[in-house]
Amino acid sequence: MILRAALAVGLAWGTAALAQTCPRVPVSHLSGLTATRAAVAAGQPVTIVALGSSSTQGAAASSPDRAYPAQMAAAIARVRPGLPVRVINAGIGGQEAPDMLARLDSDVVAHAPTLVIWQAGANGAMRGHDPAAFRKAMEDGIARLHAAGADVVLMDNQRAPRVDNAPGHEAFDAALAGIARSGLATLFSRGKLMEAWVHAGRPLDEFIGPDGLHHTDLGYACLGTAMADALLPALTPPVQMAIRPR
Repeated sequence: MILRAALAVGLAWGTAALAQTCPRVPVSHLSGLTATRAAVAAGQPVTIVALGSSSTQGAAASSPDRAYPAQMAAAIARVRPGLPVRVINAGIGGQEAPDMLARLDSDVVAHAPTLVIWQAGANGAMRGHDPAAFRKAMEDGIARLHAAGADVVLMDNQRAPRVDNAPGHEAFDAALAGIARSGLATLFSRGKLMEAWVHAGRPLDEFIGPDGLHHTDLGYACLGTAMADALLPALTPPVQMAIRPR
């Protein structure tokens, strides 16, 4: 028990230290998220499922606790200690939107999520698939998640050589942005976040590893921390106004 506690403290310290080296760029708060806000206001536990492919699973990270969902969970715990939040990593490398639809009930809905963060599009872009079919699959999945009572945040593609070199890759980001504009879901633009890191003077290879696709530990830490920051208003309990007797 003592050893396990010491390891947990060590991992938490390492995560926090890594996050402190992230570029200081503004992160827009995510609007909506009514189910998440309601759960927090009622003092109920919040379950966040991170659905996606390899960059959700944590490919190329030095250990599973370095994947972005674990980094996000650690960042939430730092800023909202005591808030009952459970984060489930439902990323599987190589998958596209139809593959994720096929396991939506078993891997996501079965956990009764309050919030689903859905990362998708890079594999379809690199394989030259149809962005219109991608959008339709995403919309079908979002409808099923809403029916299960979950908020949905979409995450677009990383800025990485293998994605950026794929012809027409912009159409997949555009599909997600279009879904968000329609009001079906909220968009967290990883692409714009990474562009801001570069504009802040940090080279892309600090955040994308030698394979030209997946994040480094720092990239995952900065992504997870930024996502936690974007979720902060929805994870903040409302202030209870005291009623003074007359």
